[in-house]
Amino acid sequence: MGLLKKVFVQTRKPEGVLGKMMISGMNKGHAKVADWGLSHLQTIAPSEMLEVGCGGGRNARALMKKYPSAKMTAIDYSDTSVATTKAYNADMIEKGRCEVRHGDVSALDLESDKYDLATAFETIYFWPGLEKCFSNVARVLKPGGTFMIVNESDGTDKASSYYESMIEGMKCHKAEDIVDALKSAGFSSVKTDVHASKPWITVLAKK
Repeated sequence: MGLLKKVFVQTRKPEGVLGKMMISGMNKGHAKVADWGLSHLQTIAPSEMLEVGCGGGRNARALMKKYPSAKMTAIDYSDTSVATTKAYNADMIEKGRCEVRHGDVSALDLESDKYDLATAFETIYFWPGLEKCFSNVARVLKPGGTFMIVNESDGTDKASSYYESMIEGMKCHKAEDIVDALKSAGFSSVKTDVHASKPWITVLAKK
């Protein structure tokens, strides 16, 4: 495997030195699209939040800043991501506002009907079966809870095909496929927004 491909593979499950480098790059490189996604959260006031695929922990922190009275549970199936997120949010963990744990969305071991808001930034590309994973997220949300998905690719841009060829198991989903999977998973209302000048997409689904 070439060096470039080894680096790209780290986006799926960061590990080791390359994984740490990738996570650091994600925190910085994905900040603009994450903040654009967060701007869509205007009408909710969550008390319990879940960040699925927390990466380097930057977005978990941004959510806690946006909602200063809410508690955060951040999960990732990468041990490197879990460790990085814990370090990035050490003060919030000490204050009792943040819990970071190892977790897999395809086998989500969390309490049912607990969270007001669940988020997934730049991660559903790697989820093994959208409908099943979305159903798991729906189970842990409270009735009326919100699930927000933010992706840099809406599945129609040229870069999508390139990254899919470089990263095994990656799939850049189109908006209609995400919507169909969410509705099949039991979400009652789904709205999408594509950025005016970029292939960024935000999806908001209500349980």
